[in-house]
Amino acid sequence: MIKKLISNYKKKSLNERFLLFIGFLFFLIYLTFGIVLIFWTSFPVKLQPKYRIALGILLMAYGFFRFYRYFNTNNDEE
Repeated sequence: MIKKLISNYKKKSLNERFLLFIGFLFFLIYLTFGIVLIFWTSFPVKLQPKYRIALGILLMAYGFFRFYRYFNTNNDEE
């Protein structure tokens, strides 16, 4: 499976590689911001703990959804 992913990556154009990098970068941004929002108790925006945790989980779920959707559409194109 890893060899298949590497082979598909090498077949991509420079533009597609850049979009892959941007997609992975935004996945990491959403994941990191969700984790920070959950565990940073003195966050500058005042939220009740239950809303802060819910928003953090929602951001992480959205990041995973984008990641899954991107790779699911890439597999369909092959």
